[in-house]
Amino acid sequence: MKISVIGLGFVGTVTGACLCELGHDVVGVDLDPGKVDLFSRGRAPVLEPHLDALLAKVWVSGRLRGVSDLAAAVAETDLTFVCVGTFRHADGTQDLSAVEKVVQGIGKAIAAKKKFHSVVLRSTVLPGTTRGRIVALLERETGGSVGETFGLANNPEFTREGSAIADFRNPSRIVIGEIDSRTGDRLASIYSGIDALLVRTSAEVAETVKYADNSWHALKVVFANEMDAISRAADVDSREVMNIFCADTVLNISPAYLKPGFAFGGPCLPKDVDVLTQWCRSNGVDIPVLAHVAESNERVIRRACSTVMDAGLSRIAFLGLAYKAGVGDLRGSPFAVLARQLLQAGRSVRAFDPDVSRGRRLATRHDYTDDAVEGLDSLLTDDVDELMAWAEVVVVTSYADQYATVLSKLDSRRVVLDLAGSRSIG
Repeated sequence: MKISVIGLGFVGTVTGACLCELGHDVVGVDLDPGKVDLFSRGRAPVLEPHLDALLAKVWVSGRLRGVSDLAAAVAETDLTFVCVGTFRHADGTQDLSAVEKVVQGIGKAIAAKKKFHSVVLRSTVLPGTTRGRIVALLERETGGSVGETFGLANNPEFTREGSAIADFRNPSRIVIGEIDSRTGDRLASIYSGIDALLVRTSAEVAETVKYADNSWHALKVVFANEMDAISRAADVDSREVMNIFCADTVLNISPAYLKPGFAFGGPCLPKDVDVLTQWCRSNGVDIPVLAHVAESNERVIRRACSTVMDAGLSRIAFLGLAYKAGVGDLRGSPFAVLARQLLQAGRSVRAFDPDVSRGRRLATRHDYTDDAVEGLDSLLTDDVDELMAWAEVVVVTSYADQYATVLSKLDSRRVVLDLAGSRSIG
């Protein structure tokens, strides 16, 4: 495919060189004549391991060149990657001025063409930007509409400085956030030479995934450094602690606990986080991230309470009350906390949880259930059909087998609050 790459900084140069290596004709565009000159001669305008060698290799093929004329580059290519930087204003908000200026130029160039042209945003932008601001600019400048006059997609890059070429050649996944399927098809074809998971999704998901990646990486670094501070205060080797921590690839370094759902709870996590936080305070150890974990967790519960309250309905039924399915333990259960908040707000709450009901018949019930919700016995019911007939709002806490029949019968007559994760019901 004939491809133009706008912006010959780190992302654009690596993208252009690697696309050329895949067999495509690449025109690199930049306003800086020095960058254009280097790129045109098969030299890297940025420092990156192995990039000079790769550019020199693909330059020999005759399929790589650089220009300063954006309109000419768009005119002779089928698809344009936008790889210019995004910055921050003084107040921390995103500065899209460089991206907007380039997109306006691309739109004007497309308006002068007769052929359909695809635009691919590789710059990191906030969720909603591609379908919002970028579509608006392109439609204004082209006089046409997305999917007809031009195509558009968001294709985030996950390359790291220092290993960018290896990251491009062997990515964990390729994400195509398409606005129109024709551009999605073109991108899938462009990357067909790379053996990797290809995900085609909405532009908004693609934009958000990029921020999820970078936020997670930042959080991991902060977590490791806070554990280092804790380890130093405890006079233990933080490297040994984290090596043992990372050896667990079932729960610690894995997808476990990384599924959107509801707040954490149970007899261990809330207690241990609180105890560790208090120990750090008493020992003068500053751990701002871990110190706010409990607060963040509580806000999840408050948001769910607000969602139910905003529905303006009075009769709320819980499918599950224990902190997880299959146990009768209400200690630290976020669902029990939510039920208590709704009761305090004047709502009528009832619950079906056969495991909790069985646990209430044990002699040891005082250890596991008694302090969770006042009047718990009157709240629990064994007749789930009667409960569903009574309910106006159904709070789903689990997809466990004991709730399967009920879940299959839920319909649009009731408001359903799904706290078990993203999954369709019925």
